[in-house]
Amino acid sequence: MMHKYKISEAKNCLVDKHIAFIGDSRIRQLFYSFVKIINPQFKEEGNKHENIPFEDKIASVKVDFLWHPEVNGSMKQCIKVWTEDSIAKPHVIVAGAATWSIKIHNGSSEALSQYKMNITSIAPLLEKLAKTSDVYWVLQDPVYEDLLSENRKMITNEKIDAYNEAAVSILNSSTRNSKSNVKMFSVSKLIAQETIMESLDGLHLPESSRETSAMILMNVYCNKILKPVDGSCCQPRPPLTLIQKLAACFFTLSITGYLIFYIIHRNAHRKNKPCTDLESGEEKKNIINTPVSSLEILLQSFCKLGLIMAYFYMCDRANLFMKENKFYTHSSFFIPIIYILVLGVFYNENTKETKVLNREQTDEWKGWMQLVILIYHISGASTFLPVYMHIRVLVAAYLFQTGYGHFSYFWIKGDFGIHRVCQVLFRLNFLVVVLCIVMDRPYQFYYFVPLVTVWFMIIYITLSLWPQIIQKKANGNCFWHFGLLLKLGFLLLFICFLAYSQGAFEKIFSLWPLSKCFELKGNVYEWWFRWRLDRYVVFHGMLFAFIYLALQKRQVLSEGKGEPLFSNKISNFLLFISVVSFLTYSIWASSCKNKAECNELHPSVSVVQILAFILIRNIPGYARSVYSSFFAWFGKISLELFICQYHIWLAADTRGILVLIPGNPMLNIIVSTFIFVCVAHEISQITNDLAQIIIPKDNSSLLKRLACIAAFFCGLLILSSIQDKSKQ
Repeated sequence: MMHKYKISEAKNCLVDKHIAFIGDSRIRQLFYSFVKIINPQFKEEGNKHENIPFEDKIASVKVDFLWHPEVNGSMKQCIKVWTEDSIAKPHVIVAGAATWSIKIHNGSSEALSQYKMNITSIAPLLEKLAKTSDVYWVLQDPVYEDLLSENRKMITNEKIDAYNEAAVSILNSSTRNSKSNVKMFSVSKLIAQETIMESLDGLHLPESSRETSAMILMNVYCNKILKPVDGSCCQPRPPLTLIQKLAACFFTLSITGYLIFYIIHRNAHRKNKPCTDLESGEEKKNIINTPVSSLEILLQSFCKLGLIMAYFYMCDRANLFMKENKFYTHSSFFIPIIYILVLGVFYNENTKETKVLNREQTDEWKGWMQLVILIYHISGASTFLPVYMHIRVLVAAYLFQTGYGHFSYFWIKGDFGIHRVCQVLFRLNFLVVVLCIVMDRPYQFYYFVPLVTVWFMIIYITLSLWPQIIQKKANGNCFWHFGLLLKLGFLLLFICFLAYSQGAFEKIFSLWPLSKCFELKGNVYEWWFRWRLDRYVVFHGMLFAFIYLALQKRQVLSEGKGEPLFSNKISNFLLFISVVSFLTYSIWASSCKNKAECNELHPSVSVVQILAFILIRNIPGYARSVYSSFFAWFGKISLELFICQYHIWLAADTRGILVLIPGNPMLNIIVSTFIFVCVAHEISQITNDLAQIIIPKDNSSLLKRLACIAAFFCGLLILSSIQDKSKQ
């Protein structure tokens, strides 16, 4: 992956550095493109066949081009001067030449022999410089022979390949015992193979290709200094933190413990295995199926989780697999969307119940939204504003379901017990907490989980505070409905206050230990931005649930199989309004000028498309009576899919794409997607199993577990503080 360096980043990396480019006109092109990363206003002017200096005095950066079009004594003398101890050496040396030798000597074999001799004499000098400086030898780009002028016709790709082979065989230490410190810069040659036909003269690369080569050169040198997340080349593997080492020990012990448990259990099973009477073919004693103990489930879950976390680490931290940049095209986004839509429609079944937003329908909704979001992420479609705005609605729809689902549960069940709260918090946060430990990432990095966690707590506190108003109580006296609406009104005021008071919001979430959860890059601005972006949609979900359940209780709705939700006239009118609203939002989102303008209006208008979709999906009885089992299956693991994509499907913390199979993008996507979905499904099962064991229904046992969990997080905070101090 290549990081696109900004001017400030380039200057920060190259401060007090001296870079020297030595060679012919092709190296001069690379020099100009490199300098323009530091100073885009730098002009390509002056005598082409002379040295060209550049200096940025503010950043103390010096970049020189030294005109030496042939590998000869003149180039050797220039390099030899730098090997003397009294002379200041450049920090980076970029050299290369060959086309002039081919041109001047008309492509003769004697010229190639002389080239080999000259490189052989220069090689020890470059090797000596490479001990203290970064030395790159640029391999020659191919030419486009049809465009070459008459005086360059002798420069053929066959000749260029011969000169490149000579340079590689001599400089790459094939005849010496130790590996060479001189690096072969061959990427420009690879780029030229694809773009040289766009050249103006057949010899020099087009400007876009030059810029790419220069940016790669910047990555090669600066990535190990600045360590950008989306620059995957040339970076050392990050050292393991103390917390990561302890996690590795824990998972190793879990795997060992489970293997021991399994071996003991298997041997015991063999001893108890009934013997078969060979004459009658009947067993002498019955098999007794022993129940699986909680300890075995616990060890098995942590064993599987340990192996999965090892895979996560190898994919996105160990530099074991390659990563590649995303390049958005309309086809890369819309073709997979059409494909999953066809699959979703094909796998349809009748629903068990036909109520509005029944469980099967909400799972279906989560499923297709999650698949669309995954395609959006892997295709890099965030650069296309209309798609970005529609994806923002999908994220808002998840939060809408959070408000709708949790409000409905508390309103109908009236269960405000601690067990329910702990179950929800565990299921939401278990995977993210483990990933924070294993992948050394802050909690806020997985922004969606903090978002739904905080909103769940806001819903719980709003409804559990005195007076607790539930449906059973409200049915006896309509006054309680107004009481609940009053509570929702206060919640809306609270949301507005936090949304328009950034200072108050940041003060609350900057308090320790909340700051350890919600800070990203040393501040909580990112958290405030994420929270503010969908600030009203959870409230809208709660309000919709209240109105729907009130109408349902009064039997205003017709939710029978195949029946329209309202009378025919009202149903047709609402369907027309919903379709118009849905399309109006899409037209607005497609005509937005910029993200800032769209994001400002999004919190207030996203509910329009969400409600329109709900009505379109539920008013016709036939639509409400079926669901897509394909989408519903993905919906059940949507949270795990959203989180796992960060490291084992995408890469470099979502900035790129994981490459398990280089050179075959289609096969790579198929294999990585299959593994990714299997892992997400397995983690969902592990989370469910552990939730049953770690969060017991008995309150006294639960309080003891909570004390242990609190001690665990206190230990994490202490270890995290120790790590932060050691880094400083």
